[in-house]
Amino acid sequence: MQFFIGLFLLLFLPLQLPAAALKAYDANLSGYAYPFKVEYFTFSSQQKRLKMAYMFLEGEKSRPVVTLLHGKNFNGAYWQETARFLHSNGYGVLMPDQVGFGKSSKPADYQYSFGALAHNTMALMRSLGISRSIIVGHSMGGMLATRFALNYPHMSEKLILVNPIGLENYLHYVEYKDVDFFYDMELGKTPEKIRAYQQKNYYDGKWNAHYEALTLPLSGWCVGPDRERIAYVSALTYEMIFSQPVVEEFKDLQVPAALILGTRDRTGPGRGWMKTGVSHELGRYDRLGGEVQKRNGKIELYELPGLGHLPQVEDFGRFKTVLGQALSH
Repeated sequence: MQFFIGLFLLLFLPLQLPAAALKAYDANLSGYAYPFKVEYFTFSSQQKRLKMAYMFLEGEKSRPVVTLLHGKNFNGAYWQETARFLHSNGYGVLMPDQVGFGKSSKPADYQYSFGALAHNTMALMRSLGISRSIIVGHSMGGMLATRFALNYPHMSEKLILVNPIGLENYLHYVEYKDVDFFYDMELGKTPEKIRAYQQKNYYDGKWNAHYEALTLPLSGWCVGPDRERIAYVSALTYEMIFSQPVVEEFKDLQVPAALILGTRDRTGPGRGWMKTGVSHELGRYDRLGGEVQKRNGKIELYELPGLGHLPQVEDFGRFKTVLGQALSH
């Protein structure tokens, strides 16, 4: 039943919903359907009992498991099409919601870090008997995937980054902002602003029902009962993006790595508060691939001209071709 509800949302949702028609969601996205069965991993971290939601599709024994790590504005559910493609080719597929995201616990007094989230992911994998996996990360999930591969190379068969943020050390160019700044920014979000941001920055001004459906969790939180809590937790997770860069450690990667980049992407966290006198242009994904290869010439680069921050959503046909190449190389 959850699958058919999700399919309906993706295929038949109106291009724009009036605010009154939006479904409000609580902090755990209760009532929001994921495309596959959701399980929960209960564990202790930072003296708290936490629950980590995940979806796991078992694959053929001869094939590795691919772990898909979501971006900041998403949860594991948006990997649906990628997961079906991988599973149809025999791969096992693990899609966790990180603590602070999706259907997972959202403590407001947690020290969010890429190291902590990587450790939680490692514990989840071990609980499922996964000793080694191909690690794929998109957007913020790319920074997390990189930290995972750096910390747990023995569990990382390969690292694949899909339009990751963190290909630049942002604090070299932008002012530091504290959690209160991001909390105010998050409180100011509305469903209309979320839609406008994604339409402009992700899809080059285009919009359709599929794109709209992917905004529903964020929009539902805006009008939901836990709005302030969600805004604060989201604010906490911004800090690690700026203060915990991974790009300086690309040279230290011990596992095979690949970059898949939609080169139209211009995502540049902190662009609105650049340091005085800095002229650097953030988020030039048409250039960043080559700059990363200068740091580590062993990193494979697959560029997708004309696609933006979510190539796996914008044009899955083109994306799956290069994903297949990155997996098999």
